[in-house]
Amino acid sequence: MIPSFEEVCRQALALPAAPILMPRILRVLSQEDSSVCEFEAVVKLDTALATSTLRLANSAYFASGHSQVDKLEEAIQRLGQREIYRLAALALAGRWMNTPVDGGHWAASDFCRFSLVTAVAAEYLAEQSGRVDPQTAYTAGLVHEVGKLAVAYSCATRFGAIRLHLRETGCSWLAAERAVLGYTYAEVGATLLKQWNFPEALVAVARYNPPTASAPAEVLPLVTHVHAAKFLAATMGPGAGEDGFLFELNAPLLAEWGFTPALLEAALPEVFDRASRIMQEKLSYGTLLF
Repeated sequence: MIPSFEEVCRQALALPAAPILMPRILRVLSQEDSSVCEFEAVVKLDTALATSTLRLANSAYFASGHSQVDKLEEAIQRLGQREIYRLAALALAGRWMNTPVDGGHWAASDFCRFSLVTAVAAEYLAEQSGRVDPQTAYTAGLVHEVGKLAVAYSCATRFGAIRLHLRETGCSWLAAERAVLGYTYAEVGATLLKQWNFPEALVAVARYNPPTASAPAEVLPLVTHVHAAKFLAATMGPGAGEDGFLFELNAPLLAEWGFTPALLEAALPEVFDRASRIMQEKLSYGTLLF
């Protein structure tokens, strides 16, 4: 029996390590007058995140020429909100994205790897265009396909039928999911992000995947940047998996927003360099730990 849409969402929400703290961190960051204490109050809710914050603050890169810190407030001051947010996003989303699932032909951490490359690419494209906030683009790229993991977790036994439909019709992965399951990972992902209280703009990026010009005007810039970033991530290849190469590319929309083939090709070396700095030797394979 095929799990219902509601069952898929319910099972995903019950999985451990859900990134429910990310929206709270985003809200603190969005307040211009937010204090270190407010940030600390959220970070310390997750013991592993607090430990990672202290460890990073005392690393050779950030502690060079400075004494070691043993208080979370001091660690946050040293790292700064931007770096803390990057760490929090990786720790909170990365742990959930490394949940073992059947269904998709993913090696260890592939889902997380592809999401992270998409996030890095979205951030870089936002920096270059100046049309969306780079931090928001990074977050959207990281979490906009969480529905894919949820579907793989709950519907593993139906993936054979999805692949058969693909071979018989030559359609996209999303079209095959809808034909077999009656819903898609994009719809599941939007529902999960909404129930986790993510901002509506991030919910929209999950929902309008792939994007069309009919997406609401207020979210179309972000949606388009993430779509271009996903194309770059698939072009690079790390963690893409069978489904990653079968998405519907809206090339006319990308061109309309200035994401020409030449611009995207020129972005690849910088995205590769940034992703390599984060994942190092595990850019292409191996288990990512955050």
